[in-house]
Amino acid sequence: MVGLGTLVNIVAILAGSAAGVWFGSRLPERTTRTVTDALGLMVLVIGGLSVMALRDQAYVDAVGSGFALLIVLAALLVGGIAGSLARIEDRLESLGGWLQARLVRGDEDNASKARFIEGFVDASLLFCIGPMAVLGSLSDGLGKGIDQLALKSVLDGFAALAFAATLGWGVAASALSVGVWQGLLTVLAVLLGSLLPDAVVSSVTATGGVLLLGVGLRLLQARAVPVGDLLPALVVAPVLTAVMMALTGGG
Repeated sequence: MVGLGTLVNIVAILAGSAAGVWFGSRLPERTTRTVTDALGLMVLVIGGLSVMALRDQAYVDAVGSGFALLIVLAALLVGGIAGSLARIEDRLESLGGWLQARLVRGDEDNASKARFIEGFVDASLLFCIGPMAVLGSLSDGLGKGIDQLALKSVLDGFAALAFAATLGWGVAASALSVGVWQGLLTVLAVLLGSLLPDAVVSSVTATGGVLLLGVGLRLLQARAVPVGDLLPALVVAPVLTAVMMALTGGG
């Protein structure tokens, strides 16, 4: 069943979030902060491993060793400019506020609202831009199974638990973002079939790895990197890769 992997992922996030909210109210703030820091460190590790896709042989052969890094850099610059002008980060926060107003009952103080929005935005970015979100959704759409998304679901479930223990129900709302994003990727894979070159997938994976590094810095409260404004880079990277392959005859 095409799309089953994303459905399982959504259920895992909701279940993890519910468990996190329950545990979070019973844990001291120091403990929940430590858990979030640990998660931030792991996101940095995953992001660094994803960036290693720059060395994938298919990608290097297709665009040339001199352009592998430049394509990702150009994608981040162009995507960042476009996303900043479109105010994507602000729009994500506004969406989080809109969901909070409709999903959370009763009057809440500004701190609770801000925590809901932070949970929605940060969790959405973490769950959507990782390499397994891209590769797993494409594999699902191509009929190659949901193994990657099944593994991602387990990881996201535990991450949602840790997130929700600190940030509450906003993390559960990120399941909506996951459903839309991974659903679109799955449909794209169904439509394109096996026409998507490995080099294009590698460029998206490497670019997503850089964005994950930004998410990790946000979780560690080291730097509030506007990762939302950089999201267009995930579209620009494969376009630039395809253009370079056409110019050089790569792939």
